[in-house]
Amino acid sequence: MALEEDESFFCPDSKKVDIGKDLNLRPKGFSEFLGQERIVKNIQIMVESAKIRDDSMGHVLFSGPPGLGKTSLAMILAKELNSELQIISGPAIEKKGDLAAILTNLEKGDVLFIDEIHRLPISVEEILYSAMEDYRLDILVGQGPSAKTIKIDIEPFTLIGATTKAGLLSNPLRDRFIGQFSFDFYDNSSLQEMINANASKINVEIELFAAKKMASCSRGTPRIANRILSRVRDFSLVQGEHYISLKLLDEALKLMEVSDCGLGVMDLKILGCIEDYYSGGPVGIEALSATLVEDKQSLEDVYEPFLLKEGFLLRTPRGRMISEKGKNILEDFKGKDPF
Repeated sequence: MALEEDESFFCPDSKKVDIGKDLNLRPKGFSEFLGQERIVKNIQIMVESAKIRDDSMGHVLFSGPPGLGKTSLAMILAKELNSELQIISGPAIEKKGDLAAILTNLEKGDVLFIDEIHRLPISVEEILYSAMEDYRLDILVGQGPSAKTIKIDIEPFTLIGATTKAGLLSNPLRDRFIGQFSFDFYDNSSLQEMINANASKINVEIELFAAKKMASCSRGTPRIANRILSRVRDFSLVQGEHYISLKLLDEALKLMEVSDCGLGVMDLKILGCIEDYYSGGPVGIEALSATLVEDKQSLEDVYEPFLLKEGFLLRTPRGRMISEKGKNILEDFKGKDPF
């Protein structure tokens, strides 16, 4: 779809990322990126091919729950290509001119990362079609029968789209991504390896069994594992310790209200609400959201993936239901502090 001539080329709040800058616990290269081995291998091949061809790398789509490393891998990819990385969130691009301003400012070989790409307005999304395929913008000049299209060439670039809901992407957009990769939750052994590696980065030692337990309550998500590690490190420093023991971890998790299996306060509220208010379900997400006074989007994107993965919650055509495993965990916690 062509861009209207009178639409201003206003660039929203995007940011160029200095790939060489220390980004805390993020991996700095492919060798440091633990887990998602199949995806990393595919990306390495695509990067090497682009270097050999001396051309921009093909566009890729990363999908999966939040916190699994989509942004980190995009940063590594751009660093390996010796390219500038520009990051923008899909909801921040409200008009076609917003996206046009970003695309025309890209230099040859730059990497554009659009997070939550499924939330791009359809009129904005259509600008990407010719940009991705032909590195060209189509600008509509005039109105009615006298209208004509002016084509503006842009520099070859690589688009990385990230989404937590791949099913909401339109087929025309999805089909323009050469590589399409779905991120999975991490197993405990990968998370434990990551925790040990990151503990050394923040100058703290961690007991073997403490690292193992920390991994088991990280919900299969590196972002959560790193958050728990940082919080427990703070707890240990305040206690005058530079060593995270299992005992110290237990005290910190209790304060953080995280159970041994990774369940938090809201998780237990969700399960308890379905069991107590709706007799185990099924219940629609709107009713559940209203009862819990919690945003529907948060329930679907933040809490449900883990509850579904672990089998505490079931999704049926009629709504959400608590599973036998979910009922058992509520029964185990009944009358005592789950943390």
